Amino acid sequence: MRRNYDVLIIGSGAAGLTLALQLPDSFRVAVLSKAKIGAGSTKWAQGGIAAVLESTDSLESHVDDTLVAGAGLCNESAVRYVVERGPEAIENLISLGVDFDRADKQAEDGYGYHLTREGGHSHRRIIHAADATGRAVQHTLNDQVRAAKNIDVFTDYMAIDLIINRHLKEAKPDQDQVHGAYVFNRKLDRVETLHAKATVLATGGASRVYQYSSNPDAATGDGIAMAWRAGCRISNMEFNQFHPTCLYNPQAKTYLITEAMRGEGAILRLPDGDAFMERYDSRAELAPRDIVARAIDAEMKRLGAPHLFLDITHRDPDFVISHFPNIYRHCLELGIDITKDPIPVVPAAHYTCGGILVDTVGRTDMSRLYAIGECSSTGLHGANRMASNSLLECLVYGQSAARHIVDLLKDIPQQSLARDWDESQVTNSDEEVVVTHNWHEVRRFMWDYVGIVRTNKRLARAKNRVDLLSKEIAEYYGNFRVTADLLELRNIVTVADLIIRSAQARKESRGLHYTSDYPGLAQEATNTILTPFRQDVLDRL
Repeated sequence: MRRNYDVLIIGSGAAGLTLALQLPDSFRVAVLSKAKIGAGSTKWAQGGIAAVLESTDSLESHVDDTLVAGAGLCNESAVRYVVERGPEAIENLISLGVDFDRADKQAEDGYGYHLTREGGHSHRRIIHAADATGRAVQHTLNDQVRAAKNIDVFTDYMAIDLIINRHLKEAKPDQDQVHGAYVFNRKLDRVETLHAKATVLATGGASRVYQYSSNPDAATGDGIAMAWRAGCRISNMEFNQFHPTCLYNPQAKTYLITEAMRGEGAILRLPDGDAFMERYDSRAELAPRDIVARAIDAEMKRLGAPHLFLDITHRDPDFVISHFPNIYRHCLELGIDITKDPIPVVPAAHYTCGGILVDTVGRTDMSRLYAIGECSSTGLHGANRMASNSLLECLVYGQSAARHIVDLLKDIPQQSLARDWDESQVTNSDEEVVVTHNWHEVRRFMWDYVGIVRTNKRLARAKNRVDLLSKEIAEYYGNFRVTADLLELRNIVTVADLIIRSAQARKESRGLHYTSDYPGLAQEATNTILTPFRQDVLDRL
């Protein structure tokens, strides 16, 4: 089955839906969602969105805080681009109907919303909707997209690969254009073709490459892997952010305890009740996430403890319940009253700071292909993402990419047609256990060897294993019909390889990348950029 659109957006989180809503009503737009709409990471963002919204704060302060957190690798022009557009992005969400928390007392400059502070920020600049900001944003965007007559939403669809020139019925000499994607209809178990004049990757991050993650199951790096196979450069994949405080409970393996709780005074404690963060950083609980995560990891290893504790029991119970109602209810269902009991926590893979290299309007190396949100590498985050800058990046780049696409499509009169998906040489698999086994293996060795603390020896072990898995999966993919699990496994192994190669290339400890073999900083701060060889691209497709 073939369908034609002006714009194909792969991903239905804050970035993708923001872009969709910024396009003119005259454009035919397709939004592809791997599960139900909005099943990605956006709705799990608890803390809020960082933006300069009060007169006591300043754009320059937000820029400086972001640059410090990025450990020398932020692109300052990209940081300024995002920060300067932050207030406009927030006002746009408010106009769409997002119900942010109001302040108990209106600020002197008349701003009536409650702002909180998180690690790395020098001011209160996090606007939020209780402790479920992402959910409020996602639900609002969902409603707006469903009401738009020019936007078709495809749920339970998974992109397989981007359609590039070599897939066209009439091949073109250059190899740098994207014309849509081959997609897998999970409900009907068939491959379909979606043609588009412009294609946008808004697929989120790759934290499910690790055994322990705060992310939903969909975060398997699909967009990054597809862009790499198509020929795009990938940047800074070694910088994987591990959130310091994921709830430690067998019944809540991916439940996040927001950074904002530490911003409101929660204290990290050892099993004996001692606070320890001041031994690692003078900012204590308000230190950037990489420092806090390494501190927790070090204390857990030193003590042989399965988890540590986050304690907010010293704050007024009414304050705790009103500011963190969802966390309070969820923990109470598990037998933990956070107004009386410290919360058991562990670090978990949380955010992919690197990704597909793009410019300030989200353009990739491939013509007609854009990447926005967590799957992209804009230069905003550098070596470490500062809390609550991620949703802001989604909103700003969703808007800027939409504006550029409008101009782009003026010069594209018609779409090229791709060849049909060919299944004539493959059969149904009789060895699904191979997929399941490899899923578990890659996540285990990534957690053990490419986690919070790395070494040359651990990275070499991981590279040996990922090379073997890559060959096995390539052979499996070439012989059997695709399934959702196989496609995700193929992508996650590709992303694991990119992370390992990037980590091996960085001979220093900077930001989120810490290696015992190179504990200091290199003399010069440089980005890691991986470039696919053109023949490798052709062989992989």
